[in-house]
Amino acid sequence: MHHYFTVPLTLFLLIAVQFSGHAQQNESEKDAFFIRSIYDEALLRGQAYDWLEYLCTDIGPRLSGSPNAAAAVEYVKQVLDTMGMDTVYLQPCLVPHWDRGEAEQVRIVNSEKMGTVELKGLSLGNSLGTGSMGITAEVIEVQSLKEVDDLGPAQIAGKIVFYNRPLDKTKLNTFSAYGGAVDQRGLGAAQAAKHGAVAVLVRSMTTRDDDVPHTGSLIYQEGVEPIPAIAISTNDANLLSRLSKEEVVKVFMRNTSRMLSPKISYNVVGEITGSKYPDEILLVGGHLDSWDVGQGAHDDGAGCVQAMDVVHVLRSLNYRPQRTLRCVLFMNEENGQGGALAYRDSSFANNEYHLGAIESDRGGFTPRGFTCDADNSVFEGKFKKMAPWIDLLSPYGLEFKKGGSGADISRLKPQKGMLFGFEPDSQRYFDYHHTPIDTFDAVNERELELGSAAMTSLIFLLDKYGLE
Repeated sequence: MHHYFTVPLTLFLLIAVQFSGHAQQNESEKDAFFIRSIYDEALLRGQAYDWLEYLCTDIGPRLSGSPNAAAAVEYVKQVLDTMGMDTVYLQPCLVPHWDRGEAEQVRIVNSEKMGTVELKGLSLGNSLGTGSMGITAEVIEVQSLKEVDDLGPAQIAGKIVFYNRPLDKTKLNTFSAYGGAVDQRGLGAAQAAKHGAVAVLVRSMTTRDDDVPHTGSLIYQEGVEPIPAIAISTNDANLLSRLSKEEVVKVFMRNTSRMLSPKISYNVVGEITGSKYPDEILLVGGHLDSWDVGQGAHDDGAGCVQAMDVVHVLRSLNYRPQRTLRCVLFMNEENGQGGALAYRDSSFANNEYHLGAIESDRGGFTPRGFTCDADNSVFEGKFKKMAPWIDLLSPYGLEFKKGGSGADISRLKPQKGMLFGFEPDSQRYFDYHHTPIDTFDAVNERELELGSAAMTSLIFLLDKYGLE
């Protein structure tokens, strides 16, 4: 005779739920411990700061097409080669070769109130020069591209257009303030040229009032005769604006910048093939090029070395990713995006799928989290999938929010993965952005390492759980 013990269905379900809950709790604890080990490794044995010092002080400015850019490509390739990755290679890309030329001259001339006043200026990237004799012309101040259109040739022709709309200091996110003003720099010369202006001056893109001019890229318009463009410091912009309200002001400006023939350069790519899902790619990267006037420490040496340190930290912890981990150091983000275009074309030609991509290009400051972007058809589902990770990342001051990703990875959006912009505290970034003072000593070692750890932690969670 057999005796059977039967468990009521409700009790069985209760036991199953409790077991599942315990399993989830145990897994969450494991994740928390591993993320803690990531931070310990990055803070105690991270290499980002040492790599950044070499990139900034031994190599220096890395403008696309320059010998320094070529040296940077070789340096980071050699570093990645030492990490035990499955493959490291160079991906060719065509980049513009712009030369700044001699030091810029900008001065107020023959002012009734002030006489001659020297202004601090830097040619905007891709700008043509004035010619060796320079240009002297009356200045007309404007606040927007639309104002130039409204004034028209009658008031613009033959003058130097002075764009003086400041960044909105009331915006807590300085990138929003930058986005609200940068059209003057990027499109101002082309807009003024349509109406016969001979040159433009642009207020530097920073929230700070100081004596440091900021360069940055401009875009000329096909069919419109290009004119020279120089950015001046915010203090000098304030001075020029005040004086213009009191008298007719003439400015002399001279620059000898020029565009040379394009050059072949390279993205640097290192890859660890996924052990379980090799066709699902997790990208982490920054851009290797910088402007020629500083050392490109925050923009974007910091992002490059943080991306490299993600690989270093995971290798040091003997972590073998399930998905393919790819570190990409892009060339030519600043004045052409040749690297991003080459990477996009190659990726789509090879039918690749980037499950996730993280770009670090907002400086090496204290981490605040990640902005997230994806195709509208998949964003909500993938964003909800990440909700449980907040409990693991919030102890480190990190959060997720909807927003842009980055110039170099944004073109991967049609692949329908999730794109992340690493978001540090933004308050100081535009003090240094595109300036001569963006140097190694402006980067705090601990803040840089915390960024490496934050990015590594997100890569770990993406690799372990995916987003499907």
